[in-house]
Amino acid sequence: MKLGKLLDYIDYKEISGNTEIEISGLCTDSKNVKTGDLFFCYAGRNHDSHQDIAEVTAFGAVAVVCEHIIENCALPQIVCSDCRAQIATAARAFYGFADKKLKIVGITGTNGKTTTTYMLASIFEAASKPFGVIGTLGISYGKKFIAPELTTPDPVFLHSVFSDMVNAGVEYVFMEVSAHALYFDKIKWLTFDVGILTNCTQDHLDFFGNMQDYSNCKKLLFKENRCKHSVINSDDALGVELLSEVKGAVSYGIDNPADVFAVNFRERLNGTDFVLNLFDELYEVKLCMPARHNVYNAMAAAACARLLGIKINVIAKGLFDLKSVPGRLEHVAKYNGADVFVDFAHTPDGLEKSLKSLKKLCKGKLMCLFGCGGNRDKSKRPLMGEVAAKFADFLIITSDNPRYEDPYDIISEIEQGVKPSGKRYVTVTERDVATEYALELLEEGDILLVAGKGGEHYQEIMGIKHSYNDNTVIKNIIGG
Repeated sequence: MKLGKLLDYIDYKEISGNTEIEISGLCTDSKNVKTGDLFFCYAGRNHDSHQDIAEVTAFGAVAVVCEHIIENCALPQIVCSDCRAQIATAARAFYGFADKKLKIVGITGTNGKTTTTYMLASIFEAASKPFGVIGTLGISYGKKFIAPELTTPDPVFLHSVFSDMVNAGVEYVFMEVSAHALYFDKIKWLTFDVGILTNCTQDHLDFFGNMQDYSNCKKLLFKENRCKHSVINSDDALGVELLSEVKGAVSYGIDNPADVFAVNFRERLNGTDFVLNLFDELYEVKLCMPARHNVYNAMAAAACARLLGIKINVIAKGLFDLKSVPGRLEHVAKYNGADVFVDFAHTPDGLEKSLKSLKKLCKGKLMCLFGCGGNRDKSKRPLMGEVAAKFADFLIITSDNPRYEDPYDIISEIEQGVKPSGKRYVTVTERDVATEYALELLEEGDILLVAGKGGEHYQEIMGIKHSYNDNTVIKNIIGG
């Protein structure tokens, strides 16, 4: 595409240099520049990429979008007041407005986003509809899989994926929309056929500072006419607020009145059965996944699918066909007569929901192995300890992704929430050693929940991502 053509979609203040050059790609990371790229410069929290102009020139960039004229830069410069705001616009145009050819579902919330996308994928597979999934566990469509980097990809990569999805025959896209993506408006100009709110509880306060700002950011998915349909949890505080603000929103819930609700629960370790009332259509649904919070995820997926024209019997089949979601309260082993689950629960609310559900079904002792991530919201660490102590019979506190923090300091902050309870616990810094110790404690009827990392395949320590997966470690220990 000619740079001049792309400029039709960029809000710029001034231009210096030749605009008739050919642009073969867009880039926002100086480490990934390729020959022919248009590079976007902007000031982030920790780095200003205007300083990288010599590097990007050497790597083959042919023009830059910047927020001020850069001295000693021989490349054409397009000066904008806010370069970050132009990235999504430019990417959308560069990739031929592929999003317009897709029916896109956006799912936001603290917990439940990944499971809801997987449930929707299973429903649309049962309906023989071509779909793609974008989220924490990666990007998948057709026979393609792209390993995860961010929950919601940056705009350039996101629109390139949309373009490739269209070429692959995809019609529906189920994507997680993180609070950070909403804050930085990575989804600018996207129109969602359905927007879903799962819930809003404490997380990411290291970035947002307080729950009010975090909640307000979640609300951005539903602003103006961004979503043709909105599906909102009526049992969530932010959901109640949104239902009073979003015209024509569809509600789902169990405790409060809702358009979609569930009754007659029968909970088991290997699943949950319930009667679904879907806009006054009744159907018995069988999930192969335990816990009440998965019923909420199923209701959100069912409401969305029905709005997109899928019949209730197909919805029920799709929900039943989904046997598990990697690292989402996933049953991974039976050992010494005990059941072992791996869960991504990394927030106080997420950990409480999983432990509370397992506690009701546990015939022996409920044990919980968990840690907290480094260089993230420190205020939730004692809260995680408090929740674990409230519901589990024995705790093994260990490392999660310590990043640049000392694991001992993180564990010490978790202990502050455990100690007042008087609950028995141990601390074992090395996660694999902690896992082996926990497994050897198990007896008939016990349940072990290994929480925090879920389906992740790494452990981040001092800037290095070491290969690590809870599921694999557990199976290696027990010889499975």
